[in-house]
Amino acid sequence: MQKTLLMVCLGFVLTSSTCAQDDKDFVPLFNGKNLDGWVNVNTAPSTWSVQDGLLICSGKPIGEIRTPRMYQNFILELEWRHMVPKGNAGVFIWADDITAKGQPFHRGIEVQVLENEYGKSDWFTTHGDIFPIHGAKMTPVNGRGGSRAFPTEERSKPSPEWNHYRIECVDGNISLAVNGKVVTQGTECWPKKGYICLESEGGVVHYRNLRIKELPATPIDEADVAIANRGYRCLYSGVDLAGWKTDQTATKWRSSDWVLSYSGENDQHDAIESTEAFQDYGFIFDVRRKENSEPAEVFLRGKSGASIIIDPADAKLRDHLAEPGKWNRFEGTISGNQLTLKLNNRVILENQKLDSADSSGSFRIEPNGAIDFANIYVRSLAD
Repeated sequence: MQKTLLMVCLGFVLTSSTCAQDDKDFVPLFNGKNLDGWVNVNTAPSTWSVQDGLLICSGKPIGEIRTPRMYQNFILELEWRHMVPKGNAGVFIWADDITAKGQPFHRGIEVQVLENEYGKSDWFTTHGDIFPIHGAKMTPVNGRGGSRAFPTEERSKPSPEWNHYRIECVDGNISLAVNGKVVTQGTECWPKKGYICLESEGGVVHYRNLRIKELPATPIDEADVAIANRGYRCLYSGVDLAGWKTDQTATKWRSSDWVLSYSGENDQHDAIESTEAFQDYGFIFDVRRKENSEPAEVFLRGKSGASIIIDPADAKLRDHLAEPGKWNRFEGTISGNQLTLKLNNRVILENQKLDSADSSGSFRIEPNGAIDFANIYVRSLAD
């Protein structure tokens, strides 16, 4: 009896010591006071807030925040609860610095955070699915013919109860423990190193006790690393036209989550431009033309500055523009009187000298019919 009691006590001491050491190796990702330690990628100032030590997501607009640095091998723990039934959210792993073309989310591996009443089907559940998104890759464990990994048990609790996630990521393999038990796994993930993101997707979500334990890094090819921070910031909040002004008082521009839409109704031509002016800078913007859209023009330094005409008849663009209804990504720099431009990752102009280019001006869009814009990012070239 004494021997058995001694073994039990010894086991308790060892377990307590191990847990204490495990806790010691974790560092917080959220300080419980403010958003220091997080980068707002494409959401509004009102999307994320801190109250009573909780990180609160309003769910509006659809978008993400991310860590300021990348991680490769690690254990991430957090607690979450949905405050409204059928709420949607997620945690992204190994993500790029900004969102994918035409999308509100990053390329990466998503760990689903769904409220139980969202329901389930043959292709999703509310208990911790894991899947690659927007160009990322993963081989699922317990898959159903696609790339999504399904949980082996239903362990998540409904709103407004708290749930605990433990996400382990090592050498491109990922596992998720829901409320204390591993239920979902994926292997052969790509990328294998990147940012950690929290997703806003309509649901009011509370987070607490976010912490991370880094594990020893292993050799990794550069091609397996997500796109690192390029210094971009988003000009569009996703909830309103703050930071923009329009030519018409009764504007036809509409804020619709990550998409800035122009209806083109009644043949009204209504330009929109940033209230902020730019000099030498890098830019990204995504465009989705409609079937009957006429060429639109994007001015990089105000109305009389350098511009990009989005015209499918332009010999430089027509072979690289996606068909109407699909997204295009324009990316470039304007420095002095030189413009470099890529369209859907193909170089269109390289250090092209401009006949005239104002030294400073707004980012201005002049539509000519219905058209959608998204992911309008800028970065300074001054540094």
